[in-house]
Amino acid sequence: MYIVNHMVNYISGQLDLTFSALGDPTRRAIVQRLASGRATVKELASPFHISLPAISKHLKVLEQAGLLTRTKEGRTHHCELNPIPLKEANEWIVWHQQFWEQRLDALEKYLHSSDQPPSSKETSS
Repeated sequence: MYIVNHMVNYISGQLDLTFSALGDPTRRAIVQRLASGRATVKELASPFHISLPAISKHLKVLEQAGLLTRTKEGRTHHCELNPIPLKEANEWIVWHQQFWEQRLDALEKYLHSSDQPPSSKETSS
């Protein structure tokens, strides 16, 4: 039996990009920082002990995943979080959480019902 969730199939490519981008702790920290507001590349790089080109590579991955937008004012690059891919990832997680909770609840109910001794009707037949 196959279960098809059309929403998941529709946004699968975006989900792949989002989860891949969030798979790195540096990028997750950058997303967490951007959740509190816009920041320059230099501000985003300051807590890390890595080069600016390395931070720039992380930012490009986040940009390609649609998790951040970058604007340029003069020589300064400003980054801002785009929460839409995070919302879609959250919806995917919630759907699967509910699905598996229902499946596990049904299994638990089945296991408890099979633990019950047979009723007197069943034994007298």
